[in-house]
Amino acid sequence: MSKDKKNAGKVIITCAVTGAIHTPSMSPHLPVTPEEIIKDSLAAAEAGAAILHLHARHPDGRPDQSPEGFAAFLPQIKQSTNAVVNITTGGSPYMSVEERTAPAATYQPELASLNMGSMNFGLYPMLNRFKEFKFDWEREHLEGSKDLVFRNSFKDIEYVLETCYGNGTRFEFECYDTSHLYNLAHFADRGLVKAPFFVQSVFGLLGGIGPHHEDVLHMKRTADRLFGDDYRWSVLGAGANQFRIATQSATLGGNVRVGLEDSLWAGRGELAKSSAVQVKKVRSIIENLGMQIATPDEARDILGLKGGDQVAF
Repeated sequence: MSKDKKNAGKVIITCAVTGAIHTPSMSPHLPVTPEEIIKDSLAAAEAGAAILHLHARHPDGRPDQSPEGFAAFLPQIKQSTNAVVNITTGGSPYMSVEERTAPAATYQPELASLNMGSMNFGLYPMLNRFKEFKFDWEREHLEGSKDLVFRNSFKDIEYVLETCYGNGTRFEFECYDTSHLYNLAHFADRGLVKAPFFVQSVFGLLGGIGPHHEDVLHMKRTADRLFGDDYRWSVLGAGANQFRIATQSATLGGNVRVGLEDSLWAGRGELAKSSAVQVKKVRSIIENLGMQIATPDEARDILGLKGGDQVAF
């Protein structure tokens, strides 16, 4: 039986537990310390997440893309769960590509994220909701995004690919607009990326494609045309768009991503007390649609990953 037939109808849940967008004052539940990141990651895996997308933070919540920052939680997570560990190379838009790539280059994960194009990255509208901050950097982080271009040039993308592919790491290609899909196709045409491509379509972040259901369909139609059977589609909806877009993806045969990196909410006006709350909710949606979630090993099979015994942590 082929891999596709064996895993037909299986939906991969990725959980992004902390990220670099939200700040500590926005939610008391946002993981910051290594202990909190470990606890939230293991709970998400127990709830059904096959992939854990991970960032690190300094004690005051600032993004930390040092290998040492990741060393504080990677071994414990690996030892405690079979879930696939996905290390960010996005880091923070304020960092250089060399800084952003260092943890993935050091620890050689099964999977790493890769942003597929430069873009405006507007976080400042969150200042309309959040007024009081514990740390000075938080307001500066949000206000600064009015004049921020998240650089992911062709040279930058090549740097990440050349640095990590030799380690057997594959990629979660984060595509915030249709142009990013064409950029991925460009690298595929040059033979620098290998199928199957794990395409994470991102909706609702200011500077990228919007969250309308027609935007979701347009991204999928474009990916279908460019990649045919050579890709595996997943979506994340920012903020309030999270579960609606996840449901649309599942009904279209796609995969889903949730977690406190992407949304702080469990429902209207209700802060999620953990990423696991969101995993449980999206799992219920998937199962009520008559589908099954993928186990970590099924996700490895679907995405062609090297295996958890081949990483350097």
